Amino acid sequence: MKTFDLKGTLRTDLGKKATKKVRKEDSIPCVLYGSGEPVHFTGNEKEFGQVIYTPSTFQINLDIDGKICPAIMKDIQFHPVSDKPLHIDFIRIVDEKPVNVSIPVRLEGFAKGVQQGGKLKLEMRRVKVSGLINNLPDELLLDVTNVEVGQSIKVRDLSYSEFNILDPKNAVIASVKTTRAAKGAADAATEGK
Repeated sequence: MKTFDLKGTLRTDLGKKATKKVRKEDSIPCVLYGSGEPVHFTGNEKEFGQVIYTPSTFQINLDIDGKICPAIMKDIQFHPVSDKPLHIDFIRIVDEKPVNVSIPVRLEGFAKGVQQGGKLKLEMRRVKVSGLINNLPDELLLDVTNVEVGQSIKVRDLSYSEFNILDPKNAVIASVKTTRAAKGAADAATEGK
């Protein structure tokens, strides 16, 4: 899994007024949960933007006033109008303890169904997984070469020894749908016989 270093400053003042002041200074209020007491800190909005606005999942090495804490981003709250990040929750990474994260899905290969006139559709952009942080991949690569029109790849079709997939077994990850042009060509071929 990719790693990213971020600096944070410990917060001593908590509450609405202090939080508004933090946001006016272009910082984001954050909380680090996990073993021990929650740690309240702030981070620069521009630095955090490199981690927030990306499909990748990162192991983040938080430097909170000189103390390094490995963590993963758990939840982000955005402003409903401006879409600015309002608050971020992090979970501390503990060795030998599994973490739950969402990993991006990337399709590779040229599907047989697309060659037949179908349309490849990625139904799930991210898959929820659970495993030790060192065993988690940067992205989940799915080979769609053998998928034909009307077929799909579901969660139950995948199995990995290093981690478990938490999404429902019947959830469709990718499928090849028939298009009107392909359906019209198939209908014309059957009428011509």
